[in-house]
Amino acid sequence: MPCERKPMRYGHSEGHTEVCFDDKGKFIVTCGNDGDVRIWESLDDDDPQFITVGEKAYSLALKNGKLVTASSNNTVQIHTFPDGEPDGILTRFTTNATHVSFNRSGSKVAAGSSDFMVKVVEVSDSSQQKTLRGHEAPVLSVTFDPKDEFLASASCDGSVVVWNIEEQTQVISWPLLQKSNDVSNAKSLCRLAWQPGTAKFLAVPVETKVHLYERGSWDHVSSLSDDLLTQPINVVAWSPCGQFLAAASVGGLMTVWDSSSKLCVERHKHEKGFTVCSLAWHPSGSQIAYTDTEGCLGLLDGFSNSTSDTNDNKVPGKKATQDYDDLFDDDDDRLMDEGLSDTNSPAKKPVAGNDDDDDDDDFLMPATGRVRNRGAILDDENSLDTGSLKLGQDKFGDDDDTGSAIVPSAALPVPLRPVYDGPLPTPPQKAFQPGSTPAHLTHRFMMWNSVGIVRGYNDEQDNAIDVEFHDSAVHHAMHLTNSLGHTIADLSPEAVLLACPSTDELASKLQCLHFSSWDTNKEWIVDLPKGEDVRALCLGQGWAAVATSGLMLRLFSIGGVQREVFSLSGPVVCMVGHGEQLLIVFHRGTGFDGEQALGVQLLEIGRKRRQIINGTPLPLSNKSYLCWLGFSAEGTPCYVDSEGVVRILNRSLGNTWTPVCNTRETCKSKSDHYWVVGVHENPQQLRCIPCKGSKYPPTLPRPAVAILPFKLPLCQTSTEKGQMEEQFWRSVLFHNHYSFLSSSGYEIDEDGQSRSQKEQQELLMKMFALSCKLEREFRCVELAELMTQNVVTLAIRYASRSRRMALAQRLSEIALEKSNQIQEEEQEDEPEYSSIRKSPSGYGPSEVTGKSYGNVRCQEKVHEEELEEQEEGHELEAEEAAEVQKRLNPFAKETGSPVKPSVTPASKLGRANPFKVSGSGKPSSASGQPRATNILDNMTSNRKSTLVSGPAGKAAKGPVLKPLAPRAKTKTQSTLLQMTGTKTTNKKPRENTEPTVVQQSQPDVPPPAEPAENAENKRPKTGFQLWLEENRKNIVADQPDLEETDVIKEAMGRFRTLSAEERLSWTERAKGQTGDAADLKKRKRAEAGGVDAENGGADENSAKKKKALDPSSKLSEFAFNKS
Repeated sequence: MPCERKPMRYGHSEGHTEVCFDDKGKFIVTCGNDGDVRIWESLDDDDPQFITVGEKAYSLALKNGKLVTASSNNTVQIHTFPDGEPDGILTRFTTNATHVSFNRSGSKVAAGSSDFMVKVVEVSDSSQQKTLRGHEAPVLSVTFDPKDEFLASASCDGSVVVWNIEEQTQVISWPLLQKSNDVSNAKSLCRLAWQPGTAKFLAVPVETKVHLYERGSWDHVSSLSDDLLTQPINVVAWSPCGQFLAAASVGGLMTVWDSSSKLCVERHKHEKGFTVCSLAWHPSGSQIAYTDTEGCLGLLDGFSNSTSDTNDNKVPGKKATQDYDDLFDDDDDRLMDEGLSDTNSPAKKPVAGNDDDDDDDDFLMPATGRVRNRGAILDDENSLDTGSLKLGQDKFGDDDDTGSAIVPSAALPVPLRPVYDGPLPTPPQKAFQPGSTPAHLTHRFMMWNSVGIVRGYNDEQDNAIDVEFHDSAVHHAMHLTNSLGHTIADLSPEAVLLACPSTDELASKLQCLHFSSWDTNKEWIVDLPKGEDVRALCLGQGWAAVATSGLMLRLFSIGGVQREVFSLSGPVVCMVGHGEQLLIVFHRGTGFDGEQALGVQLLEIGRKRRQIINGTPLPLSNKSYLCWLGFSAEGTPCYVDSEGVVRILNRSLGNTWTPVCNTRETCKSKSDHYWVVGVHENPQQLRCIPCKGSKYPPTLPRPAVAILPFKLPLCQTSTEKGQMEEQFWRSVLFHNHYSFLSSSGYEIDEDGQSRSQKEQQELLMKMFALSCKLEREFRCVELAELMTQNVVTLAIRYASRSRRMALAQRLSEIALEKSNQIQEEEQEDEPEYSSIRKSPSGYGPSEVTGKSYGNVRCQEKVHEEELEEQEEGHELEAEEAAEVQKRLNPFAKETGSPVKPSVTPASKLGRANPFKVSGSGKPSSASGQPRATNILDNMTSNRKSTLVSGPAGKAAKGPVLKPLAPRAKTKTQSTLLQMTGTKTTNKKPRENTEPTVVQQSQPDVPPPAEPAENAENKRPKTGFQLWLEENRKNIVADQPDLEETDVIKEAMGRFRTLSAEERLSWTERAKGQTGDAADLKKRKRAEAGGVDAENGGADENSAKKKKALDPSSKLSEFAFNKS
């Protein structure tokens, strides 16, 4: 019984329509003139799933869950199947693609286009493309040789061409077709088909016949024809087993031939006589789906037994194989079954799917050994291919008599040999130029960077290069004829650098257009040695670098002078230059399981000539490759991988790479990408081009640049703590370039640097306050370690007001340590001051936590003052040096500070700089709480204990504290005011202090009433404590029921309501008592040692009076002190 023709149904709008089955035959997939791809579960499916791929869909192919379509937007797109998710663009043409086809494994796609070109693209990496040029008219169809060696294509120029894919050359060309100027005007679509499995024949529809050409010899061996075929054949398709060939004509006639007997076994006429434009066999071989030019879909079903009469004309119709048992003996039964194998192909498809094995001979021998029976029906070797033999052999399994004998035959053991089951090597990624699009595109970006854009055009009309500058003040736009075929380019503010690959006749060339040259000859060309091709190139400030296929790196001056040459550690992937820096990425070995093993090298090739990074591995995301490499505008190396992760070099952490952004997080679809063109650290910007459904932007229209923010991948960034931590460390990372630039001798933006430091310290203070609220005091101390000395003082004040006395105590110790570090660094820096003043731009700020504490200008002024002081103060220094041992701080024990006074010999006098420490770092004693005030006073007293050792002279490298000098000199005070930046706020304390100094210096001041031994261990009273002693009776009288703690709280409230002058007077009185107690102690020590310390005591008291004012009066000023 012949196969059944199912009624046709509407599928798409009128126009060219194509059809195919999925790999398992579960779905019928069609595309049409309406731009949709429809996925039908069966012909009766009334609600098919659909995917819109464009305005029109010209062709489709499906393999391994990948759906490839040629649409009207001149692209070949890829979607996932059956989900229909866009998976990117495989390739582009200048006009629409006309036909697409997968190879047998599904790893490659061939596409023909109306722009006369055929492209072969790797599905896994669309940048791996081969372009086959030679047709002189639009391409009609393409098909892969099942062995992936050749590709056949037909064109409107009348030719059918066989190409060698690897060499991209024509093997043979046959002028078989009628010429036309477009696919729409062609008499036939001429859809070629290569016989599956053996790949023995190429079927070419020529007029009303199908020509079969033999692979290898390319001889025309036979033709298939039918008397009823009167109109040109449009499309041909082989059955999966390779025995039957189906053809459909312009008039709607569909014919099936047996390729071995050359006989027509099926004929069907389109129900309305429309042109059939696509055929597809079901993977089992039981059905043929077809579409017409009206957008309708049809199905021929039941091929399983319809062709049985081709092998034995005596069989009247469709019969089950067991019915033959009564007619034939065992041997004949086996013969008939073998002959009928392909008529039952639906059940045998799993075996037919494997008919691509080279060792087909293993299957030729049935288990019974009766090979002679095969020859009774088969006239010659070629009349039945090995695929059908397998089917026939498998058919024996239906026969009860021989089933037991066949099973071992089907499971013949494969010869045992060792099997490697470990990770597989990853193909190394090819060299590329960052900021360029793939070289196979006819219109492409050869370079897009911060200087400008270089575009390349390589089509039938023109082969040229356009150079455009973002800032036209650098240079006007240029149009260059690309006669040498340059494929690589770089652009800098000085020059354009171009390179072309070598050919059989010509060497690889390097061409430089040095447009910033002041002479008239602005161009130079260099030929590379034979065997070396340019793989990557870049430009820097005054130099050019070229990496070649010979693992060499060649340096040139911008004027063309050859400079250093050195060998690379592996094949180059890409490289970039910026200023004096050269960054190279190369393959350091073979990666496995999808990983690339890349190494990175960073060189400075200016005056210093040093290697900063030497071939260390370049970290990439899992199973990704490098997409972009460059420098930020400020000169920091950075790169992007295929997972969209942007990483930047962290110089302050041993040249490690920190991820700062993930562009994929902002993509709306899997197929969307961001094409990076630049990175800026200040302001923090990632400049990139959004690519919808593609990895690369088109050259026209000019794409718009988008700006993405940076974000470090810290944990819990949705919380307030996480946000502030991310902001702080991002600020630290993106302002590392200041220290690098200053150390390299570049001018830096000091305002920007100070702003960034202020921002970081503000964030630290906010985190400190948050940790205080959460009662995380240990965390507070950790944060204080990152702060500058001045901000630690502010933190002490905050902790004191928050009644965290233990925290304030620990912070005071940290403040003293930081003060020590500053002193040590300044002592080390002092011998270099003269050179620093000569070249301030090279000044490297002293750092404790990676931040600078002072302004260069301010330090120069301080140094000038210091020199004047040294001239004026020699007579006082001798006295101060003699009194060092007598001026010990009576309160030093209570603070537990590790700082000890250092005694400096008199021979070192005159070298000290008493003004080096900024006055804004003083702690406060103005807190309203007595205990907090004591802690702050202790810290102040601790610093007083070394007042003399600093100005009297400095040890060679000793840890000497050097606060302000205890001299009542106007110049000393004026320097202090300069350093705090607030003159007016300090005038008043100074005026109030001077008369007190005069009073305290008189020897006949009565000592305190308390015994001396008690004074040794008693803390000094504060102004509040004195005020409380005098007013306690009034408070108790007003509110007699208050407890002691409530009395103190009430007193604190009243004390705060006093005016500033009144509170200051109480503080002065308290300090006067402290000075008297200290004076008494010194006198006792002087009497025991036999030394007269009267004058010294007066000086000490006067100095302490002046110093004690500083912490309380200048604490709040610091918080807003921008310097």
